[in-house]
Amino acid sequence: MYPPRSPQVVALRELRSQPEGRERSGSVADFVGRRRELKELREDIVRTGLDTLSGRKAKSPRARVLLVAGRPGSGRTALAEAFVREVAEDYPDGIHRVRLTSPGGQTVPTERAVRTLLEGLGQATPPGAAEDELSSHLRAALADRRAILLLDDAADPFQVDALLPDTPECLVVVTAEGPLTGIPDVRPCTLGGLETPSAVKMLAQRIGDTRITTDPYAAESLVEECGAQPAALALVGGWLAAHPKASVVDVAKQLHEMPPAPGGPLGRAFRLVYESLPQPAQRTLRLLPLAPAGIVDSHTASALAGCSVAAAQSTLEDFAGLGLVRHASDGLFLLPGCLVPLLKALLETRERAGEVQLARARMLERTVRLLHSCRVMAAAEEDDVREKLEGFPRALRFPDRRAAATWLETRLPALSAAASVAVADGGLDTLARRLVAALVRALAEHRGTAEAAPELYGLHRLVLDVAERRDLHREKAAALLNLADLDAATGRTEEALERYRAALDAGRAANDPYATGRAMESVGGAYQELEDWHRASDWFGRALAQALSRGERADEARLYGRLGNVHTYAGRYGDALRNWRAAAAGYRKLADVPGQAKALSEMARIQEYAGRPEESLHTCREAVELARKAGDLRLQAALQVRLADTLDRLGDPAAARLHRSAADRLLGDDPAACEIRSTSD
Repeated sequence: MYPPRSPQVVALRELRSQPEGRERSGSVADFVGRRRELKELREDIVRTGLDTLSGRKAKSPRARVLLVAGRPGSGRTALAEAFVREVAEDYPDGIHRVRLTSPGGQTVPTERAVRTLLEGLGQATPPGAAEDELSSHLRAALADRRAILLLDDAADPFQVDALLPDTPECLVVVTAEGPLTGIPDVRPCTLGGLETPSAVKMLAQRIGDTRITTDPYAAESLVEECGAQPAALALVGGWLAAHPKASVVDVAKQLHEMPPAPGGPLGRAFRLVYESLPQPAQRTLRLLPLAPAGIVDSHTASALAGCSVAAAQSTLEDFAGLGLVRHASDGLFLLPGCLVPLLKALLETRERAGEVQLARARMLERTVRLLHSCRVMAAAEEDDVREKLEGFPRALRFPDRRAAATWLETRLPALSAAASVAVADGGLDTLARRLVAALVRALAEHRGTAEAAPELYGLHRLVLDVAERRDLHREKAAALLNLADLDAATGRTEEALERYRAALDAGRAANDPYATGRAMESVGGAYQELEDWHRASDWFGRALAQALSRGERADEARLYGRLGNVHTYAGRYGDALRNWRAAAAGYRKLADVPGQAKALSEMARIQEYAGRPEESLHTCREAVELARKAGDLRLQAALQVRLADTLDRLGDPAAARLHRSAADRLLGDDPAACEIRSTSD
């Protein structure tokens, strides 16, 4: 099990599960109307279930599920947010959110959704775990909690079912376009347009009361033209706010005279706003659907449109004022899902395929450079950072390590989506490989390999997809080895063994001696974990033969040690001594004093097992001298304890006490400090 991650920043609330905190701009703080729907949802929490009313026996207790159904742009997410805030006091373990459909319309994999919720709950999960295992982890984490799960934009009931807690103490609020057939005891709260007074109030929040009170009938006509849809009203209100001299009645008339548009009232409101933009801003807006996961910042918009970062930031702020994007946090903007189909239609009709591909390539290249800068900032020495970033534009640099780590955390959903989209595209495989490699290195530098393992597992699978598609045998071998290492670290030894064997085949196809040697040694390690000593020694022997043929002395010494370890486990002490003696000789030739000392310590242990305490005592003393020369206090202390144990068996308790006292002086009274680990460990 990997340690739980401690994020340095609060990530995107729409995409990542986090306890309830500050309000989200534009959704909860500005929420108006829907009082009847809010009342119905509150009453539905304690209402008798449909199964009970129909006389059917209820299954095992599960969380109450409330469904807010409505078309995109109907305000279903805003209603769900407002509702969970109203009832939050009854659920002290917080509100945890996850989005189940990306703004582009792609279904979020269940595995990613569960990991997002578990992360918000402070729970860690092994990389590569199956969906059923992750769902069990989630239910176990929620078993003793009273929390709210907000599942936004569910595409089908199967997504929801995998996330439902097995406790009636939790509440699940789901937003979707239609009913969730298959989820029991769910009464949908179906949304239409706002009531006219609430819709007028929403307009007033955007443009002020003056233009509303001077002509209230015009405001009602405008609401009617917008179909009382919150998304359409937000767009029209943003346009009116940007044009203070325009009258409400003129806008209502303009919308009325527009020809029918895809999307109905929302399509007409979008057209009104879009056609009022200057040409550069129109093109920037058309390209925004290319932003991964609908997450945009100034660098993404700058790379897509080919403009400066400052100009892109100004354009995004203007878009936010018009309701075309929404403010998130830390300079991020979210593209509303209801506008994505309209923008994609414009992108397909107004932009050539070559230009679209070029824009996507610019965005990926910019992301690679930002990841490189982010990774460099993790370096400890300031001089090294300055030298490595020489030649980078100032806009691509981070002021310090903390800022780089914050950027990586907040952009991680977008970065992961960018890697997935680039690999799936198939036409930008070179950029996709560079992007994945840069993201892997940045995560490893800032989080550490163990903490970043769940994300790294998915990235290595992406590398494997590209390598298999392009017949890149060397990269295929590397990806398989990395995935197998993660499988082995989480106890899936059989899966790891299969991947190690596949990596061996790929390494041989690439004629890569490093990959083949590494794979053979790893196969041996997997068999050792399975306690198949015969096969383990066979594969270690194959790896050793290759290392001997190539004169790789460091690998030779290590593999001699691994063979000695396997023979020890199998009880073949003679073979074990020969191999550890060869390992010690190899480390001596390499002038690796710590390695030689550890090899001798293993020899002493095996001699003791074999019933030769005098030889063990002599070897152990030699190892102590080498450990002292190497300055390895921990190894010295461990060897002193071993000497004491051997002297006890030889009937010299006084000398044994002296050696134990020496160990205590070296490392104190911590018994765990006096543990000798084999070279293979």
